[in-house]
Parts: sequence; structure tokens; C-alpha cells
Amino acid sequence: MARHLVTSALPYINGIKHLGNMVGSMLPADVYSRYLRQRGHDVLYICATDEHGTPAELAAKEAGLSVAEFCAQAHEAQKAVYEGFELAFDYFGRSSSQQNAEITQHFARKLNQNGFIEEREVRQVYSPVDGRFLPDRYVEGTCPHCGYDKARGDQCENCTRVLDPTDLIDPHSAISGSTDLEVRETKHLFLLQSKLQHEVEAWIDTVGDDWPQLSSSIARKWLTEGLQDRSITRDLDWGVPVPADTWPELAAEGKVFYVWFDAPIEYIGATKEWADVAGDGETRDWKSWWYEADDTVRYTQFMAKDNVPFHTVMFPATELGVREPWKKVDFVKGFNWLTYYGGKFSTSQKRGIFTDAALELLPGDYWRYFLIANAPESDDSSFTWEHFAATVNKDLADTLGNFVNRVLSFSRKRFGDEVPAGQAAGEAEGKLGEDIARLLSEYEEHMEALQFRKAAAALRALWSAGNSYLEEKAPWLEIKTDQDAAALTLRTAMNLIHLYAVVSEPFIPAAAAAMRGAFTLDDDTASWVTAEQARALNTVPAGTGFTVPPVLFAKIPEEDLAGYRERFGAAGGA
Repeated sequence: MARHLVTSALPYINGIKHLGNMVGSMLPADVYSRYLRQRGHDVLYICATDEHGTPAELAAKEAGLSVAEFCAQAHEAQKAVYEGFELAFDYFGRSSSQQNAEITQHFARKLNQNGFIEEREVRQVYSPVDGRFLPDRYVEGTCPHCGYDKARGDQCENCTRVLDPTDLIDPHSAISGSTDLEVRETKHLFLLQSKLQHEVEAWIDTVGDDWPQLSSSIARKWLTEGLQDRSITRDLDWGVPVPADTWPELAAEGKVFYVWFDAPIEYIGATKEWADVAGDGETRDWKSWWYEADDTVRYTQFMAKDNVPFHTVMFPATELGVREPWKKVDFVKGFNWLTYYGGKFSTSQKRGIFTDAALELLPGDYWRYFLIANAPESDDSSFTWEHFAATVNKDLADTLGNFVNRVLSFSRKRFGDEVPAGQAAGEAEGKLGEDIARLLSEYEEHMEALQFRKAAAALRALWSAGNSYLEEKAPWLEIKTDQDAAALTLRTAMNLIHLYAVVSEPFIPAAAAAMRGAFTLDDDTASWVTAEQARALNTVPAGTGFTVPPVLFAKIPEEDLAGYRERFGAAGGA
């Protein structure tokens, strides 16, 4: 089987992420990684907190902590939330790690040796009120391209154009709000992306046609507009230091690398972190996943559309300029926005659901299923409490949860705590098996293509097929005249429950474990279901002991929705 490297956009260290961040990167990457593992592939799913940059410094100052202490605490807080969502990272690292610093400095030295880094005198925004040079993202103003009035000095999040602070109209300090800004001279390192334009174009031509339209169109738009040389250092106290052996003057001034230079390198750094924490007697070869791995590793990245340019153009340019055989991404799964009633999630305005609050309300499986079933793949999608409740109540509580409960409860009441034998499978079971095999094939096809909404629909259709069979056979009526026929129906339905447990695991791992654990099978090692097994539906034989698990999914009452809307913000917020 193939080796699959999977990464998701690194969540920034400053604050707990909202549901849009979850569905735009980490959650689909987890669903895909789980699926690949079940199909027998060798998978390495790597993520990390992105810890450098001015926002971390400011948040630490506000909290009265050193930046290192703040980042350590924030990393653990984010990690706890992701564990609540059962994100099965192979390793969740930190961009402030020594491993990342070493590899980032190595990349910089190699780029310099190869003529792709240049030291330049630049004019940079300085705020006398704040007493500091302002990093790009802490200068805000109006975008000169689209007129968005909250554009940052590094990028306009509305039109995704890359900017310089001096491009902004009516700029002001994002720290103090001061418009009393000066432009002073200082020295910085520049990555000469313009010299790598044609190489990036040639690489995109070899892989980009297979990407989703969202990812490829963003990458090609950047290339059409032309790659610009970009500053890769900043005047900050926190970050990967510029190495003194190569740039002694800049190192003496305390320059650090720009977060967007070192953050993508952390994918490699976190893999080395993973290797370095291997237990006694365990060997982890981190480099085999990244170095000279083009023919042995399939690399898939997951991210929201604002991150796509950096991972499809800027980081590949960096890798190409190093002139070493580092693995470049094979497939970029980009996502649009998840909105809250059509408006943006906002921490400051307390609008929208953030991941820690979501877990306080309901277990992770509720959110996992809803988010993936409504993933913003082809266009933006909107979260509303009404849609969320309807999806949970119909798909999870009624279609799946009620099926499991009534089959197991009815069988225990009528036949005891073992799977009943009954008669041999008949025409209805044969038709059901064919339907299940067909739907399973559709589910696999959509998962292989990373079409998550379609995969969720196929999974839902699998669950619905069980309900249709149960309604057709009506064992509560069969048992009045033919106990063996009722026993066959229930035995078949129990096999469906076990099948659902196996194939639903990427979406709802906790519920899948509960369904699977309901049966006392001696050797339940199946990682997936073959078409033949789907047709036969005999994995759980007669005589197998079982228990009735607690309710898998509780319905969300209509009367709760008004309280949720009041707590998390009114509809229609901008």
C-alpha cells in the first residue's frame, strides 16, 4: 500500500479556533487520514501550532506572561480541544521547536548560497506611539485593489491580494489605532521569488490540473500576476533567529524570520519532532517522508482558501530554491468559508461558535458529522442553528441512532442477549446486500476523490438503506407469525450495525466505537468492509453476545435553539 503524508494548515497560537477553522483544514484531514488507515495505507498526519509573529507577542503581554510561557499554555489548550474532536494526529507539534528553527535556518542558508536571498535596505512603517516598527499585519487600512476597509499590511483577506503596508489607503496601527505613522529605513532579507517564477509555473503544470478548481485557480492567479520578491525577516523578539554565521549584522539587530517563511517549514520540523520523541526501541525515519520521497510518498494538504497561495506558490518556490529534493505537495484540498448566518465568525463581537464552546454543548461526533456533511467545498456554506439541529435530529438521531437502538433493544427483548439465528437469508437480504455493496462503492469513490459532502451523502444513504429494509421486513409484525423470519431480519440488521461501525469511523469515531463495542466478537479486527462482505452481511454470526449501548445521538429540542442564538450571536451579523 502507498505511503500517505497528510498535513493541515497550522492553527495560529493566538486563541481557540472557530468551527470554520476546523472544517477548513484539520477535520477533513483527519477524516481522510482515518479512511486511509482503515484501507491499509501507511499514513502520517502532521499538524502543529503556528507560534511566531506579533500577535503572539501582544497576547502574551496582555496575559502578563513571557511569549514562551503563553505559547506553551495556548498549545496545550488547543491540543485539548482537538482531542475532544478526536483528531487523530500522528503528531501535533510546535513551530517554536528547535527542530523547526534548525531546518528553517538550513533552508535560508541554502537559498542564500543559490542566489535566491538578497539583503535590502527597505523603508518600513514605524509607530512613534507604539515605539516600534510595525509588522505588516499590524498596519491596517483600505485595500487599494478591492476597497476592503479592514485589509492588513500583508494581505487583504477579502480579495486575497498580497500587500505591503505602504500600499494601504489611510493606514493606521492595529495596536494603538494611531495614524501617526512614519516610514524609516531598516535592512531585511528578501526571497527572490521573481527568479523562481518559471520553475514554480512548470511545477504547477505537472500537478495543478489534478487539484480542485479553487486551489488551482488561486495558484494560477498569483502566477499570472507575477511573483514578487518578498521580505522574509521581521523586527521582532520572538521567532526563528536569522543565523549569525550567514548574516551577522542582521542577527546582531535581532532580526527573525517572517512567520510565513518558517511556518510551512514546520511541516517538516514537526515530522522531525515526531521522530525525536520515538519511544525506546522504536525508530522513526522522518526524512524518508520528506527527502527524495517523490516516488514513495503521496502528499496531501488541507487548508482554507486564504492559505492556498502560501502553500501552492510561496512554499514551493522556497523548496525549489533550496535545490534539494524536498517533497512538494501532490494534492491541495482548498476550502471556501464557513460563515455564521452568512456573516463572519468574530471573537471580539462574540458571534459564532468556537470549538471549545461547541464541545461544552455536545460531543465531538455531532460537530464532526455536520461540518463534513456541509463542508464549504465548491462555495461558501453557512452555519445556522436550525440547519444544525435538523441535520443532527434527522441523520444522526433518527436515521442512525434510532436504527441501532430499536434493533438491539427489540432483539434483546424477544430473543435475549445473543444474536438470533433464524432462517437463511432470502430475496430481501440479497437485494439489501447488493444495495449496500453499491452504496459502499460510491462512498469509497467519493472518499478517494476527497469529495466530502458527497461522501457524507453516500454514508447517509447506507444508513437509510438499513431503515428501509427494517420497514419493509417489519420484524415487530413478523414475530407474531414467524419467529425465524423475525430473527433473520434482526440478525441482518445487526450485521448492518457492525458494518456501519466500521465504515462510519472516519466521520463519527466515538459512535462507531460504541456500535462496534456492542458485539462481543472474539476476533473483531476488520479495518474495512469488502464488497463481498457487504453482500453477505454475515460478519456478526448467530450466537454472538451483544449489549444495547447508551443512546448514540440525542435530539436537539426546538426550544434550545433560541438560547443558542442568544448566546452565540444574532443571525445576519456582518
